[in-house]
Amino acid sequence: MDEGEGKAGGTCMKLGVFTVLYQNLPFEEMLDKLCEMGVEAVELGTGNYPGNNHCNPDELLENPEKLKRFQAALKSRGLTISGLSCHGNLLHPNKIVAKKAHDVWRKTVLLAERLEVPVINGFSGCPGDHPGAKNPNWVTCSWPPEYTEILDWQWNEVVIPYWKEEVKFAESHGIHQIALEMHPGFVVYNPETLLKLREHAGPSIGANFDPSHLIWQGINPVEAIKKLGREEAIFHFHAKDTYLDQANISVNGVLDTKHYSDTLNRSWTFRSVGYGQNEKVWKDMVSALRAVGYDYVISIEHEDMLASLDEGLSKAISLLKGAQFKEQLTEMWWA
Repeated sequence: MDEGEGKAGGTCMKLGVFTVLYQNLPFEEMLDKLCEMGVEAVELGTGNYPGNNHCNPDELLENPEKLKRFQAALKSRGLTISGLSCHGNLLHPNKIVAKKAHDVWRKTVLLAERLEVPVINGFSGCPGDHPGAKNPNWVTCSWPPEYTEILDWQWNEVVIPYWKEEVKFAESHGIHQIALEMHPGFVVYNPETLLKLREHAGPSIGANFDPSHLIWQGINPVEAIKKLGREEAIFHFHAKDTYLDQANISVNGVLDTKHYSDTLNRSWTFRSVGYGQNEKVWKDMVSALRAVGYDYVISIEHEDMLASLDEGLSKAISLLKGAQFKEQLTEMWWA
């Protein structure tokens, strides 16, 4: 990466794409397609939930020539990598599942070091409710009292010790920006829980700020950006939108386990940028990011049941290009 690039360096925000939406395209064909659409950076999946179709750590770490070709393909097109993404449940109570996710995470750290990519995106993970559990247990209320007991055990016995160790590992390989996506179903799902983990594990823990998961919880994304930005805890940004179906919410609330494809009956659905919240909200988010000193990449994540990949992404790019500031700030001449 160029000197000065980072979460709060000397450059203006770039527009990027999380490339998993085009995972069926060959790497260079995908890069060409995004270049034609006006994209400046790519976020690459290295395994776990995002898969590794465009960026396989095993292949790149073991084959220096392949790594050189990989880097040359990006450089020749003027593209940078905003982050390597290995979202998985590293704290899964099933030890086999957890180890697979953990191994991908560690290889991603090694690859990020080799590629000089400063940010790794992922999830905090979610343990079970005791050492012998089979599945994760995401606690969402404090009563009856056993829920609080579960939560205390998860954080003190599993979450904090794990991330303290992994922060040390990442830092030993030059990675100081572990960007966790605040995502329901995992122990870090809002600014408060992110800052709790950061307090215990250190300032290398920050956010891959994805407003789509916050909006349906009732969180104002602009205020959340301000809260985390004051702590210099935003390392990466996902541009994904959420539509709130107020009619369904008024009857059933926002907790919804229906399949994402059931758009007419769900309380909320993921949408292309501008089809959930209006353009003013997105301009407010971009402005808040600039106000807190975030000048890195806005990475579009496309998950929209009502738009094709190409059309949904194109509309997101168009809106965000109109909302972005590309020039450096000038001196305040009016005051």
